Amino acid sequence: MTSNNLENPLLIQASPPVELVLFDLLTALLDSWTLWNAVAGSEQVGRTWRMAYLKATYGCGTYRPYETLVEEAAIEVGLGSQAAAELEARWGELQPWPEAKAVLAALKPHYKLGIVTNCSEKLGRLAADLMGVPFDVVITSEKAGFYKPDPVPYRLALDTLGIAPENAVFVAGSAYDLFGTEKVGLPTIWHNRIGLAAPEGAPAALVTRPTLDTLAADLSSIAWGS
Repeated sequence: MTSNNLENPLLIQASPPVELVLFDLLTALLDSWTLWNAVAGSEQVGRTWRMAYLKATYGCGTYRPYETLVEEAAIEVGLGSQAAAELEARWGELQPWPEAKAVLAALKPHYKLGIVTNCSEKLGRLAADLMGVPFDVVITSEKAGFYKPDPVPYRLALDTLGIAPENAVFVAGSAYDLFGTEKVGLPTIWHNRIGLAAPEGAPAALVTRPTLDTLAADLSSIAWGS
């Protein structure tokens, strides 16, 4: 599924400069689905577990320990707490999407790069380090005190670097991010790697892509304004 709203050259000429590209970490840059599925024993059970966890974080708001939510979701779907412990023990097995490292390396000379992720400080930092690129800011839900899509984590990333939302772009791995980024006024590209349907009422992304391959081109041609 690919959509493109970046077609008006007059708007492109009037664009403010993009200074910062923020990323969701565990779905936009890393293939966390494969690890969850491996720990769960199958793709079906892994996705059920992951969706139970995601439902908990999106409804949580104020931070509760990430590891606790993962464990509670594992118990809810019948995997037991040992699945959560195994996931944490195997966290270093997370793999970037095939093109992700090269895309970040290409962007780094031109933009500040940052992470806004629903994760603990410990696991978020470990996962960010797997990308092999020094990020200018890494905001976890633990650090922000709130889970996305609450606006606080996105705003904290912007405020930390002193960059206005109109001078930044967020690359989401989940359409749920769109609820939060809209409240911040943060333009958003959706990297919908596994072809998920957007939740009901989700704001529209600037553009939806199945990979990160076109990200550099999309950033250079985003139509800002109305």
